Amino acid sequence: MDNFMQQEVLTAFLVTLLAGLATVIGGALVLFFRQPSFRFLSFGLAFSAGAMVYVSLTEILNKSIASFSGAFDPKTGYALGTFSLLLGIILVLLLDHFIPNPHESVEKGTEHGLDQQQLMRTGLLTLFAITAHNLPEGLATFFATLESPTLGAPLAVAIAIHNIPEGVAIALPVYIATQNKKLALGASFVSGLAEPVGAALGYFILQPFMSDAIYGIVFGIIGGVMVYLALDELLPTAKRYSQGHETVYGLVSGMAILASSLVLFRFIS
Repeated sequence: MDNFMQQEVLTAFLVTLLAGLATVIGGALVLFFRQPSFRFLSFGLAFSAGAMVYVSLTEILNKSIASFSGAFDPKTGYALGTFSLLLGIILVLLLDHFIPNPHESVEKGTEHGLDQQQLMRTGLLTLFAITAHNLPEGLATFFATLESPTLGAPLAVAIAIHNIPEGVAIALPVYIATQNKKLALGASFVSGLAEPVGAALGYFILQPFMSDAIYGIVFGIIGGVMVYLALDELLPTAKRYSQGHETVYGLVSGMAILASSLVLFRFIS
């Protein structure tokens, strides 16, 4: 691997690491801010969802189609790219079925005042579930940044925004159960590390086999993962926290700013 390729890989890992460790920000919010703005949280989650949906359907899917078209022909490339996107949605749907992401149950449970032992168990289960969900997110961020920093940077920002409330969901029950700030922050930190771990596993497993067809599959699945995440997790959670039209404002703002940033990157690159 030449020096330029090594630098690209290291940059992609660094971007993925920073996006993953945004969970620590969520953990810190639990410890240092007693009354977070739920309207702002709703806007931020919807903003992230809008950015993810836009970049998945306009950039990542097109990367998949272009890669498949290079390996086969344009018609086959379009069909395979589309099917790979749907495959990504199905894979995360199955992950959600076997390892449900417990955001809603954590929120409801903490409202009713669970005992400390049950809260600790809830925190550990939440840590496990969110960590499992963070693995494909890390893979998505890494390969998007490796292919194009123009594509990876806004996607990493969107995932980082999404990771903040995940850090809250992990740290809140652990902190209430133990009153241990270091333990609560450590739990959110461990979950964030799942993203660079997912990136490393994906890269070292797939790197010897990389080709146009493999890139097509990877980008198609990444797009599907991002769309499912936005529609199944981010938007419903944003709606639960909203007190007005924050969700739709955030959704439209996320799409608009992501679109504008991609246009700007094309002019300056």
